[in-house]
Amino acid sequence: MTNFWFTADTHFGHANLVYKIKDRPFSSIEEMDETLISNWNSVVKPGDLVYHLGDFSWPDCSLYVDRLNGNIQLIKGNHDRQKDKDYDMFFNWVGDYKKIRIDGQKLILFHYPIRSWNAKHWGSWHLFGHTHNSILPELGSCDVGVDCWDFFPVSYEQLMVYFDKQKEILPNVILNPTPCNDFDCRCGDTR
Repeated sequence: MTNFWFTADTHFGHANLVYKIKDRPFSSIEEMDETLISNWNSVVKPGDLVYHLGDFSWPDCSLYVDRLNGNIQLIKGNHDRQKDKDYDMFFNWVGDYKKIRIDGQKLILFHYPIRSWNAKHWGSWHLFGHTHNSILPELGSCDVGVDCWDFFPVSYEQLMVYFDKQKEILPNVILNPTPCNDFDCRCGDTR
């Protein structure tokens, strides 16, 4: 049986993710890379299918792909632009956008979060990366980047639980915000 996994924004070898941009909880690039590889291989088995939604490594993916379990398909991110490498040599599939179906569930895979996607209003899920857990996702979407999932890939089963909880919680956050308690405010919310 094939298991399905999703991840993004591993940024293997990217010093800025440790020291400048994201302030990940690692003391060095080597520690970050080894933790990400160990976490990945602890859950992903060799025959599993992994969709990586961009920003795989900086600069050379060949240093990492062979150390990771699973058959990896890459949806390219803004950092996946190797000028002198052919990604097809390293990944089972490479593209900018992908539509898939697992057990009847439609999924839209793209590096960037989008507000509307194919079949959104009919229950399709949009999975993305890029934001490093910095935005509130749209109802029906999920940031699968490692910064959101304790530096592990996320399984399809985990996503089913996530989206069930999202249906319960997110509409109330968006559609029924906390009433305004500022008596001087003129927003009109008098609940």
